[in-house]
Amino acid sequence: MNDIIVDEPAPDDRIDPLKWFDSPGPVELEIGCGKGGFLLRRAQQHPERRLIGIEWANKYHKFAADRMARWGIANVRTIRMDADQFVQRNLPDLSLTSLFVFHPDPWPKKRHRKRRLIQTPFVESVDRVLIAGGLWAIQTDHQDYFEQIQEVVLQSPVFQEIPFDQADVCEDSDRLETNFEVKYRREGRPIYRLAVRKRNP
Repeated sequence: MNDIIVDEPAPDDRIDPLKWFDSPGPVELEIGCGKGGFLLRRAQQHPERRLIGIEWANKYHKFAADRMARWGIANVRTIRMDADQFVQRNLPDLSLTSLFVFHPDPWPKKRHRKRRLIQTPFVESVDRVLIAGGLWAIQTDHQDYFEQIQEVVLQSPVFQEIPFDQADVCEDSDRLETNFEVKYRREGRPIYRLAVRKRNP
């Protein structure tokens, strides 16, 4: 498990994520990896890719890292830190081929909405770190947040919406089977999804 967990970089330290792995490959990031269900399946389906999972909840972060170790997954690294800082201040330009943000904290109270992750400065940072043609897939159960996500992402001329089921998210893109998705589907909540690709310059 010690090989899977990486240390949080300093706030303004631009890191090279490939140095965390034993061999090179396309780098993908999942924000809010929870217990690592999606991360595990993604890593198994694409051993040629290098995956990073960020999770703030320490209990879930340790669970996800232990899960990767138990399955002998070599192409995953996990980190516990603020995802906004990691994307905006630590990742270098054009370092990601894919970004996955599933069920981000909706901060439903009006006075807390400024804490939501997906806002214009974050969208601009995703543009910076994602390669041309790179994928950004988003899923949430919160309609109000989804409407905000659609507005701030799609108003950017950099991103082009694509059908989610054609986004190469997983083999069965109808069900990602994240912890929240399983719970919310059981409760009968609707799931909202958006997939975009970064346009070629």
